[in-house]
Amino acid sequence: MPDFPRSRALSSLVWMISPLILGMATSAGAAGAKPAPATVVPGAEQVRSTTLANGMKIIVWTDRDIPNVALYNWVRVGSRNEVPGITGLAHFFEHMMFNGSSKRQPGEFDRLLESQGGSNNAFTTDNVTVYQDWVPRSALDLTFDLESDRLANLAFDPKVIESERGVVYSERRLRTEDSNEGFLAEQVQATAFVAHPYQFPTIGWPADIQSWKLEDLQRFFKTHYAPNNCTLVLAGDVSADEIFALAKKYLEPIPRQEPPPPVRTTEPEQLGEKTVRVEREASTPLLYLAYKSPAANDPQGPAINLLMTILTDGDASRLHRLLVEEKKLAIDVSGAFSEGFDPGLTWLWLTLPEGVKVPEVQKVLDDALAQAVAQGVTEAELTRAKNLFASTFWKKLATIDGKASLLGEFEVFNGDYRKLFDAPATYEKVTREDVQKAAALIFQDRHRTVGILQSPPAESAPAPTPAAPAAPEAKP
Repeated sequence: MPDFPRSRALSSLVWMISPLILGMATSAGAAGAKPAPATVVPGAEQVRSTTLANGMKIIVWTDRDIPNVALYNWVRVGSRNEVPGITGLAHFFEHMMFNGSSKRQPGEFDRLLESQGGSNNAFTTDNVTVYQDWVPRSALDLTFDLESDRLANLAFDPKVIESERGVVYSERRLRTEDSNEGFLAEQVQATAFVAHPYQFPTIGWPADIQSWKLEDLQRFFKTHYAPNNCTLVLAGDVSADEIFALAKKYLEPIPRQEPPPPVRTTEPEQLGEKTVRVEREASTPLLYLAYKSPAANDPQGPAINLLMTILTDGDASRLHRLLVEEKKLAIDVSGAFSEGFDPGLTWLWLTLPEGVKVPEVQKVLDDALAQAVAQGVTEAELTRAKNLFASTFWKKLATIDGKASLLGEFEVFNGDYRKLFDAPATYEKVTREDVQKAAALIFQDRHRTVGILQSPPAESAPAPTPAAPAAPEAKP
């Protein structure tokens, strides 16, 4: 499961929902007619790309609706690029990139950008680290200056490094060690993978956080923060030519580096179910299931996403109705296909009522998943899932932030930003048979890791200690 451990980082690669399209689909369904899907994405002619001499790719989508610009710098580095001893470095650099350069002091990036009416954010996952700026077009020159400066001249001040090391360790305590949800998810993911670096938590293992050395940081940054390992995406009130000129001025002088070493490890096939049991104080037990799944660019990806929508998305989803409303065996059910560069996991997360018997919940859940494999889904369920995905997509595409985000997602994870313009048609082509095949692919017990978190069993109360006989009163 992707981890977003920094406060800046509460962003994810998800589709957003458009109430308008969903409302149209609902009313049309009530009338007994299937709505005609919108599958043609306008705007392809407004997108241009180029690759600088140093290997950095620049993609620009011109959208003149408002005088603002959204900028995303997709750096192809996440916890999958780490090894034992340096886990957590990808996330650590998300912090360090805001902490000064040889030209600017820590915090100056934020102050300068905000003084011009801009804002910024960043997030780290298993696969990528992404830096985001939202600025008025009048601040473009400053923005490119700032971005090029921290990429070319990042400072490695020992005092700042130690300060941020402490911040990261505090985040780990807050988000993982003091969180039942975070702790169980980390344990399940670490157990699910025996070879692939997806086993590493994005925030890093505690001992690694405490022991990074300066040379580890410098080597990691030089390798992964090279311009040829970045894709810069902008959308908004700009022309491609002016962005290309700014990129050539500020970014092209940064020298390219040797490409990072590829992740060559292939996770061996899992041949049996694994179980992780955690005993921690918990008023609401947790049941997590993680199934081995294909990579983001797999042709079955759309069918897997629609399957998970049918099972877990909203109160009308199959598992919510069964486990929360009918059987009263869960307080909440959610799930996701975690899409990455390499084969990963599809998750189901269940929060259970106090006192529930976990084996009973798991039996009902397993029967429901087996039914999806054996009988598939209904046409109504598939139509609802397609409507949700379509409406999500169109609402996100309506903003410059959504345009920049989607362009980057398709370029980085699917290999070509132009696939964005085919996405609605791709999802509309998915059939019930495709979804049933996806269920058969994913829901295999021997390919899953089950995580259970419960309070430790109450110990038998000790027998009361017999009272000692009263001492005789002293005689006068």
